This record gives sequence, C-alpha cells and structure tokens, in this order.
Amino acid sequence: MASYADARAAAGQWLVRIEDVDVPRARPGAADAILRALERLGFEWDAPVWRQSQRRAAYEEALAALCAAGLAYPCACTRRELAANPMGRIGERVYPGTCRDGLAGERATRRRTSMRVRVPAAPIAFTDRLCGRQEQRLAEDVGDFIVRRSDGVFAYQLAVVVDDAAQRITDVVRGADLLASTPRQIHLQRALGLPTPRYLHVPVAIDARGAKLSKQRGAQALPAAPLPALLAAWAFLGQAMPPCAPSSPREFWAFASANWRPARLPPTPTLAAPSAYCE
Repeated sequence: MASYADARAAAGQWLVRIEDVDVPRARPGAADAILRALERLGFEWDAPVWRQSQRRAAYEEALAALCAAGLAYPCACTRRELAANPMGRIGERVYPGTCRDGLAGERATRRRTSMRVRVPAAPIAFTDRLCGRQEQRLAEDVGDFIVRRSDGVFAYQLAVVVDDAAQRITDVVRGADLLASTPRQIHLQRALGLPTPRYLHVPVAIDARGAKLSKQRGAQALPAAPLPALLAAWAFLGQAMPPCAPSSPREFWAFASANWRPARLPPTPTLAAPSAYCE
C-alpha cells in the first residue's frame, strides 16, 4: 500500500516483481495467488511482472563482474561453523573473514562453496525518507556477506540490486525489516557502478513477540471484501481517513493517491532482516 500510494502521488509508475530467486522455497501457485490478491484490492501495475527465477543470467553477469574486480571470493564455511560467530549490532552474526584470503586446510577440499563480497572498513550512510540518516559499518555489523549460496541460489541482496537498476527504479518503498539490508545493497550498487535509488522504509505489522506478521507465524488471511482491508492498512500507516466511506477500491485509491503523506507515517524501529534475505 505505501509503495503504491507513493508512486501514484508522484505520478510515477508502480512495478510488480515476484522475488522468487530462492526457487527451492517457492511454492507452486503462490505467485499467481499474490497477483490475484493485488488485483482484488485494486492494485494496477504499469509494466509486465518480473520474476527473479527467470533472471539468473543477469545475476551471473553481476557476480562475474564482482569477481573480476577482486570483490567476491568463495567461502567453504558451513552453517554450523558460522553459528558460533558473535552477533553484531543489528542482530545478525558477523562473518569473521575466515575464507577471505583463500580456502585453507580441510576447507579447500569441500565441494560446495558460497560466494561472498568483500565489504569496506568505512561506514556506508544514506538518508531514509522517514527514518532520516542511517549509517552502518558493514565490516563490524555484518562482515563479508553472501551473494550466492552454496546451493547455487543467488542472494536477495544481489538480485534486488541488479533488478532495481535494470528496471530503472528511482524510489524503493518497503518494510522496515529491510532497513538494515540497505547499506549492503548500496555497497553492491557502488561496486557494480549502478545508481542508488531513494529509500523509504515504512512500519510493518508485528506480533506480541516483535516478529513480522506472516502466514508462517499464523497471521490471518486477508478478508474477502477488499475495502475493510484497504482501510485498515491505511489507518495502520497513520494516514488521514476518507471523510466518507469509499464505495469501491478504485474510489479508495483515488482518495489515497491524492492524500498520501509520508510525514504522517508512525516512527519505525529498525528490525532484523528476514533470515532468507541475509543468506
């Protein structure tokens, strides 16, 4: 809702991308169900839907460029070995650089390796449209991070950077659970010579334990009637409610596009990124 209203208020285009780069985890029919739900709620996208599962060649090219620049290297560390690493400031385990200077000892014999990108010692800063100035030292908070897993699946961080540039994205509007990922993406953008879009990270609905609501955690499905869901989400985002109840999703969106005010968004805490996006 926030991204759609922001795009329409700026007379911009709104694009839909199915981020199914992790093919083994993708459930058959899930993407089509998402698109049907968006249509039912009145969302209209302005270009054909992109699917990351069909973009592997582009990610391979980007990884090759990182390797050619000496910025990516193979890592043979296992999840069990990394589980002992200390937690960083943003709630993720910091990679200590075990394989940064090459695979040594028994690790050199392992058949499966991931690919990591080297991170700078200097901080990476950006200004979020809601949260203000953000600064992160990747070397201290994350360490060299994975851009392709040992099973060959490309990481979200690399895929989204490549696709944002290819689709000429100027503004990214997404949940605050991805705020901590943004410096990694900016680092990759700079390494690949790609532009950096503006960012707006908005509140996400969480449960009593502070975890993002999802079907995996028992969140209820959207109601069949679209208007109650639209109005509830609009209120959650702190926006001014329509003076009269809209009679259709189209009428709601006409109001929302004219009355979207990012400044009204509630304060947004930084949340740890979803584990699937950190791999």
